[in-house]
Amino acid sequence: MISKVFELPYYAVIFTSKRSSGDFGYSEMAQNLLIEAEKIKGFLGADSVRDTEGIGITVSYWRTLEAIDKWKNHTLHIEGKKMGIKQWYEEYSIRICKIEYEKFFESSVLKPDGIG
Repeated sequence: MISKVFELPYYAVIFTSKRSSGDFGYSEMAQNLLIEAEKIKGFLGADSVRDTEGIGITVSYWRTLEAIDKWKNHTLHIEGKKMGIKQWYEEYSIRICKIEYEKFFESSVLKPDGIG
């Protein structure tokens, strides 16, 4: 499910990563981090994908830079970052941008071939 339209402007944190081999608690931590992020005032949602080669992109959406800063300094997030450097990632990048325009399309009718 793709995150829907938010009130403009807002911010996106784009986290692009290349995973190391093995889970080593990664899946559980990722789930726990999302639960904690949802508790922070100003968190709007997130979209995440990963391919079979281990390249992943997670975009989290935030109302303010202050909310992003709270997340950056959250205890569990700091622990996750340490584990990421130690064993989960071969490389990663973080980018923050301000969203001033967006458009969302959702097909409400399935086409005859079953593709929406």
